[in-house]
Amino acid sequence: MPVTSTVERPDGAPEGDALPINELFVSLQGEGTLAGVPSVFVRTSGCNLRCWFCDSYHTSWEPTHAWMDLDAIVEEIQEYDADHVVLTGGEPLVHESSQDLLRRLGELGYHTTVETNGTIVPDADVPIALASVSPKLASSTPVQERDPKGDGEWAERHEQRRIDVGALATFAERYDRQFKFVVTGPEDMDEIESLLAEIRAGADVDIPDTDVLLMPEGQTRERLAETRNVVADLALEYGYRYTPRLHVDLWNDAPET
Repeated sequence: MPVTSTVERPDGAPEGDALPINELFVSLQGEGTLAGVPSVFVRTSGCNLRCWFCDSYHTSWEPTHAWMDLDAIVEEIQEYDADHVVLTGGEPLVHESSQDLLRRLGELGYHTTVETNGTIVPDADVPIALASVSPKLASSTPVQERDPKGDGEWAERHEQRRIDVGALATFAERYDRQFKFVVTGPEDMDEIESLLAEIRAGADVDIPDTDVLLMPEGQTRERLAETRNVVADLALEYGYRYTPRLHVDLWNDAPET
């Protein structure tokens, strides 16, 4: 079962099944094997990790959101002309109601992608068409010199929580999946190789290299210009897939993209 959300429900928020929603919008999927597909994005607020390079700062470091009940979320999704829905965050699976939303969307025939850090496994009956799992490498840890708040307070908790090999193996066994690694440079590759070996040893299914995607770190066009070619070369060298960040290329760091 998911852990309890740390995003507190204020007085006056919807009772029962509801989620803290940071953004709900339609755009093109920017990353992974479905890059370019029109999709409705449901971005929840709240996360159990704190990557220093988080491109959704207002879902993790400083969560902002409005509480919406599931009926309202589904109604808004249905207003858009798209049959793909991306549940993202933050970490959407910290909220138990995310599972209920996925069940409802599955019943309605939507293709659902869940963008997750892979530390929280949903119940076995929860329908997910694509688990987009992004394990967090050591380079994501917000040590003091990289902490957006400058105090390094989250570094130890993040480091302890960021990898759960058993959970990652379960995602591999249970769903169509992609393992999408945010790469800051060549120094990340030894950890990626080692982690993949552990996941493959723990899973009862084959995980081909085509399920492994390398994505350049970068929240802006300027930063991507520094990292994309390095990561593309690494994908060629190691035989993994390269994934762009189309939304950054197209709209830079604008919200709701």
